[in-house]
Amino acid sequence: MRPMNRSRIAGCGALLFGAPLAAQITVNPTGVNVASQGATTVFLTFGGLSADQIPVEAFWCGELVDARPDIGLRCDPSTLFGRLPLRFDLSQSSGTAGFTDVMSIPPSVARRAWQAAADGKPAAFFYVRRFANRRGGPDVFVAVTCRLTAGGAGVPFALTDVRLAFDAELPVIAVAQATPAPGLHADITYTGTGRLRGRWEVVRPGEEPPGEKDLLPEASLPLEQRGTQHRYTPLSRFNVFLPPTGQVRVPGPDPALLPRDVDGTYLVLMRVEAADDHDSESDLTAVGAGIGTVSSGAVAGFALPTLRYVVGSGVDPRSAEDGNRLMLLRPSAGTSSPAALTFAWAPVPLANRYRLEVQTTDGASLFEALVPGTVALYRPPPVFVERAGASPLRWRVRAEDLRGRVLAVSAWRLLTLAPP
Repeated sequence: MRPMNRSRIAGCGALLFGAPLAAQITVNPTGVNVASQGATTVFLTFGGLSADQIPVEAFWCGELVDARPDIGLRCDPSTLFGRLPLRFDLSQSSGTAGFTDVMSIPPSVARRAWQAAADGKPAAFFYVRRFANRRGGPDVFVAVTCRLTAGGAGVPFALTDVRLAFDAELPVIAVAQATPAPGLHADITYTGTGRLRGRWEVVRPGEEPPGEKDLLPEASLPLEQRGTQHRYTPLSRFNVFLPPTGQVRVPGPDPALLPRDVDGTYLVLMRVEAADDHDSESDLTAVGAGIGTVSSGAVAGFALPTLRYVVGSGVDPRSAEDGNRLMLLRPSAGTSSPAALTFAWAPVPLANRYRLEVQTTDGASLFEALVPGTVALYRPPPVFVERAGASPLRWRVRAEDLRGRVLAVSAWRLLTLAPP
């Protein structure tokens, strides 16, 4: 057969030219369906690596060319679509001659491939892994064919985005030991269809926090590492069928199950187990990396997020009224100009809102304002100056949580507005 210098190959998968059998590296699956209008994630298994061969980089491209004097087919530099970002590179060794890789195709690469197909190019592109030889031997290039589809049920079942949040829409929730936390949920973007199974766990104060490996879905790990992730206190399980719609909201555990017996910071984890999915299988026997097949449904190219809540705010609401726990910044005590009047104070962690109180010196309320917890200053409106006049006043600021409980309070500070 005449050697090929340039190639558009659909469905060919991993191809090697002129390589002796001992030097060949194979991959499974060799070809996959991918969404043309979004991200796609696929678990890959490579086999046939020698002790001297190490993975280097990975590229997506529209065409392949002969890699001689190296082995296999490499990307045509003029048709590059992108490179696998280092933050998404979850590749690692598996067994004695195996290697697993999580191919996370970003939407930008799928968009460029779709544009090329719209211009008359074949509706397929390639993911190419390069393996270097430590002893100076030839590099080996292994390609996986990515076939563009409309998405839906024909692509691998994978998670492309996961966001955890409390129903109260706050990044951090502070609760007392006697008060249950609000409900929580997970908003998930995914491809394909399958059954999402897993469990909710909680990391208690003082426990070793989870590492990146502990936060990966089980399907993102090599077969021998599954079941070895650090386990924490279980809360409940979930088992939800995901139709090929691409988005779902999974309810969290019963809020009453979240522990609150010890003051400190707790982390809620969503642990996703590997699911059976015909489009997410790797044949270990075919690549010489083991026996049988490994299913990687619900794979993800990133560590799953955690959700934090705090029991006890570090401030006793009953004593906050008596303590100078919130620092006032300006105006300083004394006389201030109405034209440049701005109330400012030091921010308080976990504060949902601030309550600015202005009174006369005999305790009569004159003015009150609520300020969002993300802002630690307030510029009063003209009506405030009209009400205040030139009489001596006092003011203070209270930091409150979502339910209006006092987290911190400042001391009273005297204020007199200078006459215009």
